[in-house]
Parts: sequence; C-alpha cells; structure tokens
Amino acid sequence: MWPVSLNTTKLPRWLLIALLAVAALAQTASEKPSVDVRRVGARISCQCGCKDSVATCSMLECHFSKPAKERIAQMQGLGYSDKQIVDAFVRDYGPGVYLAEPNAWGWIVPYASVGLGLVVIWLFVKKYRKPKPLTEIGPMEVDDPALEKYKDQIEKDLANME
Repeated sequence: MWPVSLNTTKLPRWLLIALLAVAALAQTASEKPSVDVRRVGARISCQCGCKDSVATCSMLECHFSKPAKERIAQMQGLGYSDKQIVDAFVRDYGPGVYLAEPNAWGWIVPYASVGLGLVVIWLFVKKYRKPKPLTEIGPMEVDDPALEKYKDQIEKDLANME
C-alpha cells in the first residue's frame, strides 16, 4: 500500500524531536482555558488544598479546577455573567470559595513594608556610623624638655625659610 516504508532510522532526528515536543505540549481545552474562563476562575478558590485560584491551580489533573473551568466555559456559553457564575459556585461550595479582588491595601502593604525596612536600616547605619566629634581640648602642651628643644628648632628653621 505504501511505496516507501516508514523506517524511524531514516527519519531526520529533528523531525522526531519535533513530534515528541508537540505530543508533550498538547493540552486539552480545560487545561488551557480562554481569557474569559481565567478571569472568572481567578475569583474562585480551588478546593484541592493548594491555596490557588481555579485559574492558577498547577496541580496535575486537579479534581476541582479542571471540572470548574469546564463548568465556567459552559455557563459563559449559555450567556451567564461573571457575577452569576461566581454566585453559583458560592451557592454550591459556600462563601469560602470566593476570592475577592485585590484592593489597594493588598498592593500597598508589601511596598510599604519594604520602604519601612529600608528606613530602619538607614537610621541604624546613620546612628552607628556617625563619627563622634572630638571634644575641644585646646592647644597641645609639651611637657618633655627634649620635645620642647625640637619645637624651638622647628620654629627657628621655619623663620629662616621666610
């Protein structure tokens, strides 16, 4: 039937590698949801114990997120709004399934914490790296007569230079 036999030893290696890569990366519709499904899925908490949303659950063959994505896609196909879909999940699984949208507090706290930490570090460095001023002790007095002799000699040499 086939004039040429398909011998894998004669196929180019890059073709085999490409076929394996395509097979490995193949995903079903529920594993690669649309933007609309991800938008609604981000408001629903996954119930597999991973603390992620339905849209971001990375557990392979998750028993909750995969059927939830399919249900969201079906409800969107029937014309339900995002709020109606989320309300249906809340009705079925309880209020713990709802993930509120992040508000300004959720965005400000991490940056404010970093800023506060930098200020504390700056104040610590400023306090302990500050050079301490020397107290005023006046002119240095020489008590040793040998040093006094050298001081007088230096004064005479400086006077001769001018």
